[in-house]
Amino acid sequence: MGGDFGPGITVPASLDCLRNNPDLKLILVGDSTILNQHLGENLSVFKDRLTVHHASQQVEMHESPSKALKNKKDSSMRVAINLVHEGLADACVSAGNTGALMATARFVLKMIPGIDRPGIISALPSVFGHTHVLDLGANVDCTAEHLYQFAVMGNELVKAVENIESPRVGLLNIGEEDVKGNEQVKTAAKLLENSSLNYIGYVEGNSLNAGNIKVDLIVCDGFVGNVALKSIEGAAKMISTLLKEDFSKNIFTKLAGLIAYPVLRSFKDRIDPRLYNGASFLGLKGLVIKSHGGADALAFKTAIEIAEIEVKQDVIRRISEQVEKSLTLSKSA
Repeated sequence: MGGDFGPGITVPASLDCLRNNPDLKLILVGDSTILNQHLGENLSVFKDRLTVHHASQQVEMHESPSKALKNKKDSSMRVAINLVHEGLADACVSAGNTGALMATARFVLKMIPGIDRPGIISALPSVFGHTHVLDLGANVDCTAEHLYQFAVMGNELVKAVENIESPRVGLLNIGEEDVKGNEQVKTAAKLLENSSLNYIGYVEGNSLNAGNIKVDLIVCDGFVGNVALKSIEGAAKMISTLLKEDFSKNIFTKLAGLIAYPVLRSFKDRIDPRLYNGASFLGLKGLVIKSHGGADALAFKTAIEIAEIEVKQDVIRRISEQVEKSLTLSKSA
């Protein structure tokens, strides 16, 4: 029910996923009257794989997490997360209020033992394909230990979803030299150097999308990560807008645009943010995927597909086991 467009986007995206994956089963949580109107005859078409679960409340995008947690116990968000907690669903995908989703998920699902705070991770397009980055906004202030925990969790997720045996892990900093960075980052670097992770050292902001070497996972605190993410989104939008303006100036630029269309189309597909929509909340005892609030049907479909992959790869179990292993190693050291 959440996001900027609600069922007008989430329902078509869900139906597309059901058409493309015969093994998928979906539970649409929200106002059953509204959902049934959007579904129409599709409810009977997918009767064995599609269920509507009624929820009488909805968390608004402007509501504070604390009020949503206290006053919206029958919201679509809370009910969906409860289904995961009860084992009736394998994952929750939502385009709703990020703060409320995180607070509710943490309250209901609880944290994996050994993890202090959940982190938000997502893939960003790069010249090497894509790079996973966390934290993207869940934690504004982080300790070195938090950054280390993010690296352990993110490393295991990348191994699972990308089928990479030993992901290259970098720590985001203002320079690659050892003397640069604040004490928090320097201490985190020492923890990572002494870990079993394939830590390659500090990386700068350009490594998020380009850089000189491929990085599979970049770790940073939520303040830095969110600013970087929004900056990349803004730059992509600026490039798209300026290209449209320049190719529309006159008949000659329009002809040039027509000739260049195949290249421009390929370029757009490679950096299309809709194909990277869906951020995972790591550190919880259940899978929760956050879609961008302004997502269209294709973008929300991508978020559902990310949830599918993480369920099939048993990401929660793998992270839990790796965290326990890492804690045992650190204690023995």
